[in-house]
Amino acid sequence: MTEQRSGFPRRDAEGRILTLGDLLGVSLAGVVIGLLAVAVFDAGFVLIGDGEFGGANGWLAIILPAWLFWDDFRAWEFGAARVVAALAAAAVGMVAGLVVAGLAAGLPPLLSGGLAAAAFTLGFAVVWFHGVHWLARRTG
Repeated sequence: MTEQRSGFPRRDAEGRILTLGDLLGVSLAGVVIGLLAVAVFDAGFVLIGDGEFGGANGWLAIILPAWLFWDDFRAWEFGAARVVAALAAAAVGMVAGLVVAGLAAGLPPLLSGGLAAAAFTLGFAVVWFHGVHWLARRTG
């Protein structure tokens, strides 16, 4: 773990993201990019006469952060630590996302889903990062 790969997010030699700030920054940027992509598709459907703008599901913005989380999950050694951390992070992320979606229920689906995706991303990233590092120190 002495060597570090260049690029962003910063990773160690095994490919694990080094800091919570890097994980949060890249994953939240992924939510924004995903939300913009969904908005473009939604606008395209509006142009061809299929619905009103904002009707697309904003939860789709979770695709890029989920891909990043999966990549970091695979970088950790096989074992219980990464599975337990991932399950706990998924539970916290889902609860956070669903609470935010419920609070934003009056907004268009694109916006309420986007806010929920951001809440899921924040909850998952914080619990995943701290959980996997703490459990890896305990078991390894």
